[in-house]
Amino acid sequence: MSSKPHAAVDAKEFKRACGRFATGVTVATVCDSAGTPHGLTVSSFTSVSLEPPLILVCIGHEASVIQHFRSAAHFGISILGEEQRTLSDHFARKGHDRFDGVDWHPGAAGVPVIDGIVASLECSVHERFPAGDHDIFVGKVIHTYVHEDARPLLYFASRYRHLG
Repeated sequence: MSSKPHAAVDAKEFKRACGRFATGVTVATVCDSAGTPHGLTVSSFTSVSLEPPLILVCIGHEASVIQHFRSAAHFGISILGEEQRTLSDHFARKGHDRFDGVDWHPGAAGVPVIDGIVASLECSVHERFPAGDHDIFVGKVIHTYVHEDARPLLYFASRYRHLG
């Protein structure tokens, strides 16, 4: 049986296909060595394991804050609610202090946790490795918060969505 090489998938088509998978919207957060908070909007987030409790988040190499995640012992994930689209947009924009005007507090692990969210996960860095043009950060969850009645902000086909 011969194996034929496959044509490379165009980046634009790959992005379009992946955009057909509905995701929640999160903000990944970290503090630098001086205690300054940093974060960015991330939709590449998922649970990995129950025992031990592990999650992963993917951050692009071009992200201005990636060096803070690479050097941190802890990071956080704030899962945004359906009324927090402006926060998602705010943390997605480059070239400004993303925490300016944002209500947040230090979580149990000292990472920034955004106020009014659906849920948060605070993690110790379990593993980090490069994969293509991103780094994959695997975090061991050490603290969680869940707002039982909140509804998540969703993203599908390049647009924000709400649950039915």
